Amino acid sequence: MCGIAGIAAIDSGVTPSSDALRRMTGVLAHRGPDGEGFFEADGIALGHRRLSIIDLAGGDQPIFNETGDVVIVFNGEIYNYKELQQSLRANGHTLSTSTDTEVIVHLYEDYGPTFVDHLNGMFAIALWDAKRKRLVLARDRMGEKPLYFAELSGTLVFGSELKSLLEVPGLEQTIDIEALDDYLAYGYVPAPRTIFKNVFKLPAAHRLILESGRYVTERYWTVDDEPAPVPNSEAEAIAALRELLQDAVRIRLRSDVPVGAFLSGGIDSSLIVALASAAAVEPLQTFTIGFPGANQDESGDAAVLAKHFGTRHTTIPIDEVDLSLLPTLVSQFDEPFADPSSVPTFHVTREASRFVKVCLSGDGGDELFGGYRRYRPEPFEPFINRMPQFVRRGGFGTAAKLVPSSLPGAGWLDRMSVDGARRLQRKVGIFSQAERLALWRPEYREALQDDAAYLAAFYDEAPGTDLERRMATDRQTYMPEDVLTKVDRDSMANSLEVRVPLLDHRIAALSTRLPYDLKFRNGTGKYALREVLRGLVPDEVFNRPKRGFGMPLRDWQESGKLDPFLSQLRASDSHVAKFLSRRALDKLLERGGTTSRDTSSRLWALLWLEIWLRDQAPQN
Repeated sequence: MCGIAGIAAIDSGVTPSSDALRRMTGVLAHRGPDGEGFFEADGIALGHRRLSIIDLAGGDQPIFNETGDVVIVFNGEIYNYKELQQSLRANGHTLSTSTDTEVIVHLYEDYGPTFVDHLNGMFAIALWDAKRKRLVLARDRMGEKPLYFAELSGTLVFGSELKSLLEVPGLEQTIDIEALDDYLAYGYVPAPRTIFKNVFKLPAAHRLILESGRYVTERYWTVDDEPAPVPNSEAEAIAALRELLQDAVRIRLRSDVPVGAFLSGGIDSSLIVALASAAAVEPLQTFTIGFPGANQDESGDAAVLAKHFGTRHTTIPIDEVDLSLLPTLVSQFDEPFADPSSVPTFHVTREASRFVKVCLSGDGGDELFGGYRRYRPEPFEPFINRMPQFVRRGGFGTAAKLVPSSLPGAGWLDRMSVDGARRLQRKVGIFSQAERLALWRPEYREALQDDAAYLAAFYDEAPGTDLERRMATDRQTYMPEDVLTKVDRDSMANSLEVRVPLLDHRIAALSTRLPYDLKFRNGTGKYALREVLRGLVPDEVFNRPKRGFGMPLRDWQESGKLDPFLSQLRASDSHVAKFLSRRALDKLLERGGTTSRDTSSRLWALLWLEIWLRDQAPQN
């Protein structure tokens, strides 16, 4: 696990700046505190920060092919590298290291830019082919590792984090108001946008190829491209899933440093710990966040499981509203990011990094196997869906406008008045289109976008029922842009590598071939995963309801514990008020603790934005 940065000439007469490269690489030291490396040649400059995981002595980057004309810097892990080493040697290649990085340059020699098709792992790759003067950037299929890029004065600059690119002199740092509207709608800025104009994220499963003075980005994989079994029975499906999970965990235990695991007590992490404990040579070190007295507290269940599996277990209690680290987190994420579970994730990764360099995580189970409530019908939803659209829009839409938004049921009326991607946005979003219209100051309202546009690009292309389309959409939006962004930034802030077995692309492909009944059954999600887990954990843990992983924001809001932080939004010199209506902000703040509708997620999003505008945004 590492950080990468680079500058490549688009125009033949431009020489990449060595000083800029070192600044770009230097700000990524937290991603790789164990060393740094550089490569500079005609038209290219590559930088690398290393977190040593595999081949501790020989794995320093950049790494070259046998003839030295293909060079790579790489962030991530290739889990099938041992199998690839064998096949490469059989093809006549000479490997000078035992690291996973080296297999990539030799795969490129054999397959060109399609080398990514052979990789099982998480990665952000920058590979330079000196003979062809070709740069290839690539990001892993599921979006676990980030990669940013921008075009500037005849060069292409790129790096693992946005802050790396901001070290390049002359890079424009103008806030993209439409990206800010995206943030208010979803709680994150979705790829390919960033919060700054003319700076972009390379989307998951995409590569960028720069050659002959121009570059193109292209998608190289979809889940439908991946071969996967189509089980003929439930027993066959569970058996296939079990086999893939065992292999995904097995290859993710490959490491030359100790490997631990996060253990929340839920289905996903329990399954990962169960399989890892069976495959590991020594007892795992496991880690849990606890919220004493809160509904989200899973530490008791985790302790039972830790004892059951014989792990060396650590519980990290968060029993106070200590958000003094929030400015640090805002800085680490580089962009506005409204997921409050970033706070406990930061705590658990910081504690884990004291003991291990690598941790397994159970992320991905909800999106792939139906863990969220939004994947099952709401009350009367199937019946309402049979109504003509004009009836729903006219009847429920009118009622939603008449009922105060603070009352119970107002959100349900609003959701039932629309369908498809628009209904999904009402479920997953922070502010609806109407709410954002009221929030924006008049001079910025032209930035307001159609709620459905972003999600519809994925929802409308997905096969299956409405509920299956929601899962497919989340897999390509919420998971890479929120869940995996959170895990990457929090873990890398603490120089910890996090591996996610459930996001093995083979498992993702199998999940799309399973019928809905193997995901949701009898009102319970993740049925297939539960069947794999059955018998591996005590019944009292297996049968308990899902609690989720996050902060008890509503409890803290209603008790007044968030007031000292929310005062920043109330201040007359609030930075948020430069973009948003002071009247709308005050109304939201006043309503926060006095209604039955939970507004804590909205207030949290605005609080994060306030701190970002204060500390990170360019000041004009």
